[in-house]
Amino acid sequence: MLSTIFRVFVLTLITWGITWGALPAHAFETRAQAAYVIDQTTGTVLLSKNADDPLPPASMSKLMTIYMAFEAVADGRLGIDERLPVSAHAAGYTGSTMFLDTTDRVTVEDLLRGVIVLSGNDASAVLAEGIAGSEPDFARMMNERGAQIGLTNSNFVNSNGWPATGHRMSMRDLGTLANRLITDYPTFYPLFAEERFEFDGRAPANSNNRNPLLGLGIGADGLKTGHTQEAGYGLVGSAKQNDRRVIFVITGLQSQEARAEEAERIVNWAFNQFAQSDVVRAGTKIADAEVWMGDLDTVGLTVAEDVSLLVPTINRGKVDAELIYASPLPAPIAEGQTVGELVIRLQDLPETRVPLVATNAVGEGGFETRLRVAANVVMGKINGLRGGDDPS
Repeated sequence: MLSTIFRVFVLTLITWGITWGALPAHAFETRAQAAYVIDQTTGTVLLSKNADDPLPPASMSKLMTIYMAFEAVADGRLGIDERLPVSAHAAGYTGSTMFLDTTDRVTVEDLLRGVIVLSGNDASAVLAEGIAGSEPDFARMMNERGAQIGLTNSNFVNSNGWPATGHRMSMRDLGTLANRLITDYPTFYPLFAEERFEFDGRAPANSNNRNPLLGLGIGADGLKTGHTQEAGYGLVGSAKQNDRRVIFVITGLQSQEARAEEAERIVNWAFNQFAQSDVVRAGTKIADAEVWMGDLDTVGLTVAEDVSLLVPTINRGKVDAELIYASPLPAPIAEGQTVGELVIRLQDLPETRVPLVATNAVGEGGFETRLRVAANVVMGKINGLRGGDDPS
C-alpha cells in the first residue's frame, strides 16, 4: 500500500493566480542552420535547433580565449596593464586583426578590447602565448578548461576560430560559455558593449564593434560575431530588458544582413512572447495528502521556495500541474520534509520539477490510532470478501 504512486492532476492554476483560455503558443521558426536561445533569468530554454551539433564556430570560439584571459587576470597570472610581446606567428594572422607587428608590446587590456571589439585574430594569439607559451599549448588548455565548465560538444585547435580540422563548438556550448562570462566576470563583461576601439590610430575604418545589435535600444550588450566560408555568419548575443536577460546563439546565416535581421527578430520574440510570472508562493498549501499511522489523518503539501516561471504571453492554453508522492505518507513527518514532487508543464516549454514539502509536522499515532487503522484494514477485507460472494 505504501509503495503506490498517487498522482493529482491540476488542470488550471486558477488558485495560484493564472487563468488562461485556449490559443496556441507562437513558435519561432529560425533561418539559422543551428540556434540556441535561453532565458538566463529562469534558465528556460526557449529555442533549440541542432543545438548540440559540433559545428565550425569561426570567431565565436574567441569567447573561450576571452574567458580564459579573464580568468588569468582574476587569479593574477596576467596583469591588466602587463605588456605582452607579439610573435611572428601571432602577427602572421590575417582576416580580422589589430594590425599588430613584432615590434609591438601590447597591454592585456588593449588585447582584450582587440579581441572583443575588433575580433582580432592576432590579439587572440598574443593572449594565448602570454598564458600558455604557445597557441597549441593554449588550445590544449582550452579543451581541459572547457570540459571543466560544462562544454560537452567542443574541441579547440586554436585560439581564434581560424578554420582548422576538428575545431568545433555546439550552439549550446556557446550559450553556456556566454552565461559563464556574464555571471563569472560581471566587472569585465561591459567590455562587450563597447561600440568602438581604435588601437594606436591603426585602421580607424575597421574600429567598430561587429555586433549589429549594439545601439539599437533593445538592451543588447554582447557578445561575439563570427564568420568563415565554412561556418557562414553567426552571433552569440545577449540582451537585458528590465530584470530579464536572454542569451542566444545562431550560425549558418548567408550574409551579415541576414544575421542582423535574425538576431533582432530573436531578441524581440524572446522578450515580447514570454513573461516571468510567480506561479506558486512558498508556504501556500497546494493539497492535502493522506497519512499512514499518524496522529493526524492528513498533511498539507506546499513548496519550500517561490516558483517563478517564464510563461508565453499569448499562450492561452492550460497549465498542467502534477503532484507526485507515495500515498499514504508514512508518519512521522517533519515540517518542511520533502515528500514528493510538483511537476508543472507549459506548452512548448520544458517541464519544471519542484520538491513538495510538508506544511506541518505529523507525529506517529498512539495505540488508538493503530487500533483504528487495524480495524479499518480488517473491515476493508471483510467488505471485499462480501463483494466477491455476490454473483451479480
